[in-house]
Amino acid sequence: MTIDRLVLAFAGTVILVSLALAVYHNINWLWLTAFVGANLLQSAFTGFCPLATILKKLGAKPGEAFH
Repeated sequence: MTIDRLVLAFAGTVILVSLALAVYHNINWLWLTAFVGANLLQSAFTGFCPLATILKKLGAKPGEAFH
């Protein structure tokens, strides 16, 4: 799996988990959802993603978006 797909899978998982936590535990978990969304948006414009950097150092193979 490439870094691009790993980033998208991780972001989607965190968003779904934080939404479930907001519904069943505390609405403040929506801040995590907002953080992930903002991070995805800024990475679309800048090309910088902290998770992609970590995955690259761990040896994941690069994709098209994050080299």
